[in-house]
Amino acid sequence: MEFFETIIRRRSVRAFKSEPVEEWKINRLLEAANLAPSAGDLQAYEIVVVKDRERKRRLCEAALGQDFIEEAPVVFVFLSNPRRSARRYGKRGAELYCIQDATIAAAYLQLAATALGLGSVWVGAFHDDEVSECVNAGELKPVAIIPVGYPAEEPITTPRRGVSSIAFNEIFGEPYKYTPTDKMFLRPQY
Repeated sequence: MEFFETIIRRRSVRAFKSEPVEEWKINRLLEAANLAPSAGDLQAYEIVVVKDRERKRRLCEAALGQDFIEEAPVVFVFLSNPRRSARRYGKRGAELYCIQDATIAAAYLQLAATALGLGSVWVGAFHDDEVSECVNAGELKPVAIIPVGYPAEEPITTPRRGVSSIAFNEIFGEPYKYTPTDKMFLRPQY
């Protein structure tokens, strides 16, 4: 799939077929996450791959009952590793860079899932301590839960803020003069 088409086609999928995700696709997703940029190239994150039904049920409970977590064939739990980042960047590494690292890696995994014909959704609403206990995270901090599988739905295209309302020239408040380059990027805007 062409890169920009992948970006355009990515949607938050919350209904999955029971069909398992092939191991080679899981490996490809992990490889994509591994290629994500990170502060100082430290990769201050860890990824737990969850397929066990009971563990997915516990993650679902920790995530306030978002049942699609349990229904997804595979779930990726992204954990930030503050200590890894703090060795080079101190407090800022421990409090910010490791979270950014995990976030970027999770976004790469989501785009790779779309490119492979899979669906995913970003889950950020959960009880940290329950997720940590479920995946034995220890001192690592949960950042995102990404359920992945073959989509059993085709979510509608949601409206986006227009580029001209999110981009500024040199300073905040000075509108950037945006000119659309391709009609395929135009989505309903609000």
